Amino acid sequence: MIKVQNLTKVYKTIVKQNNLFKDFFARKYEKARALNKISFTIDQGELIGFIGPNGAGKTTTMKILTGILYPTAGEVNILGYWPFDKKQEFLKQISFIMGQKNQLIWELPASDTFLLNKEIYEIEEIAYKKQLNELTELLKAEKLINKPVRTLSLGQRMRMELIAALLHQPKIMFLDEPTIGLDIFAQTTIINFIHEYQQRHKATIVFTSHYMKDIQRLAKRVILIDKGQLVFDGALDKLVRSYSKEKTLQIILKKPISEKILRTIKTTYKYKMPVLKLKAEKQVLLELMQTLLPMLEYNDFTLEDEPIEEIIKKVFFKS
Repeated sequence: MIKVQNLTKVYKTIVKQNNLFKDFFARKYEKARALNKISFTIDQGELIGFIGPNGAGKTTTMKILTGILYPTAGEVNILGYWPFDKKQEFLKQISFIMGQKNQLIWELPASDTFLLNKEIYEIEEIAYKKQLNELTELLKAEKLINKPVRTLSLGQRMRMELIAALLHQPKIMFLDEPTIGLDIFAQTTIINFIHEYQQRHKATIVFTSHYMKDIQRLAKRVILIDKGQLVFDGALDKLVRSYSKEKTLQIILKKPISEKILRTIKTTYKYKMPVLKLKAEKQVLLELMQTLLPMLEYNDFTLEDEPIEEIIKKVFFKS
């Protein structure tokens, strides 16, 4: 469904020479490589987390896949189309939502934008009403669609953006930071909607996010890029196994620990009553539990994996 081969994007920027003649007639350019020969394929119905640090090339890739940017080199095939041709048959099968951009008309209710999109995408009346009803129900937005956009909160506007972008029931959704800037409740609403919509329609979804909990909630497969290069492409649990060797043992204590017992701990730990946290490789922690727990009075303990954020940092550091 999506095939990318050796995708490369180089930006040219003018270097200021502080010479009026040269700046106009003998310009010098500096090249910045945003993408460097990245390749991947995405099958129908997959939900992919496309992640990386700021400036990694995520948004550039998404813009190329949707036909907004033209690549410097490489091949892109989306549903059998070359995106930059912007053929109507292609555009009717995709949607692109950017968390920091909007298509809604500020002074008008979102329902007016919905009607405009109905005409743009040539959606039949029956199909339009069915899709609108489903989307507003999933997003609990029935009371919002007729309010002026300027009166809506950021989270409410994002719900309207999703409805506007999905009325034509695209086969592929590109979501670039759809939860950026939202509070925890709005984030949860959007993430739950994406999950439910994908389950219902088997849509292919590629999304970026700086919130690793979004990635864990939605994506079984992740593509990581850094400095324009592909770093990892595979299952999220494989990423965890490959880069996460340490675990954290958290113990909820009944009574404070004596200095004598603390001196016996030979691994990294943090202690602030009533919580004792120890970090080490899994086997080390298991052995430590056998000797340490019988010496303590505690209410509970848990053995946890490293936070996904720390694992991602290790990947980028290694790359």
